[in-house]
Amino acid sequence: MAQTVKQPEKTGGVGGAIVAAVLRIAVAILIPLLAIAILIWSVTFMTNRDANKALVAIVALIVGVGGVWVLYIAFDNLVSLLPENLREAVRPFVFVGPALLILGLYLVFPAVGTILRSFQDARSEEFVGLANYQFVFTDPTMLIALRNNVLWLVFVTSFVVGLGLIIAVMVDRLRLEAAWKAIIFLPMAISAVGASVIWKFVYAFKPAGQTQIGLLNAIWVALGGDPQGWLILQPWNNFFLIIIMIWILVGFSMVVISSAVKGVPGELLEAARIDGANEVQIFLRVIIPYIRGTLITITTTVIIMVLKVFDIVFVMTSGQFNTEVIANRMYREMFSFRNFGHASAIAVILLVAVTPVMIYNIRGLQQARR
Repeated sequence: MAQTVKQPEKTGGVGGAIVAAVLRIAVAILIPLLAIAILIWSVTFMTNRDANKALVAIVALIVGVGGVWVLYIAFDNLVSLLPENLREAVRPFVFVGPALLILGLYLVFPAVGTILRSFQDARSEEFVGLANYQFVFTDPTMLIALRNNVLWLVFVTSFVVGLGLIIAVMVDRLRLEAAWKAIIFLPMAISAVGASVIWKFVYAFKPAGQTQIGLLNAIWVALGGDPQGWLILQPWNNFFLIIIMIWILVGFSMVVISSAVKGVPGELLEAARIDGANEVQIFLRVIIPYIRGTLITITTTVIIMVLKVFDIVFVMTSGQFNTEVIANRMYREMFSFRNFGHASAIAVILLVAVTPVMIYNIRGLQQARR
């Protein structure tokens, strides 16, 4: 009798468990589908030119934060339904998967399209072989842009790393170290466009006899010189633009190097002093070798930034007066001349130039972690 009474309860319990499992699976499947549908709708809504701009911003904020969070939670629940031996192996791909998908859609796919267009004509209609690459390395204006990029690479990289190293060591011994570092780092908080606007006032020019509103010309005239159009003074105008990027990046270099310098063991420095080394010898033979990895990382990072430099040149001179750089020329070929073939070839060359530096940087970081 006891067994006949318990049997319906057991059957009911099994039935309830099955229903709960089915509902759980349904929810785990429906929530990701619903989240994806909302994301697709939000993208369609935000790309609608007639949509209210304020509403678009609100939708972007809500969907961008909340939608992605819900999507991750839903996928995590879906993974939890898998057998235990597969669960932990699949879970990392659930979190990395959306990022890889976005990278594929917005980086890999466009990169492949750009490479293909670099072998086509201006309107991407006919195959022209290596004609676009021949243009890059033979056109006089392109050669000027390449020359200017070499100047930027040499001077910006050298001064940013060199000044950052010197300032980091000097500031480390001053009172109010944090305040000095904050002041030097401050330009890094300004966008390149904002910094260019500031320096445009520094280089501002007025004809002789008029009040000079540019700081540099005001000082120059006060010293007895004639006002100069610094941004059209060839070939020195390139160096006046280079100064802007040095001003922006020195603070970044100084902060990173200062952190590395503070990591040099005090026992190592004391041992060098006991051996009779002076401060210069300690700096050259102890500190620099110890922070070599940091210096290489900063150098490669600055090289990548310099290869992509565009905004400073665009704001200050728009590439005129022989100040054009590769990225600026790519912009003009694409949007001014509407020559997709030339622009794509320049973009591919930039990609080829940056890729080895990035690989070297990543390997250096991996070795440092080991």
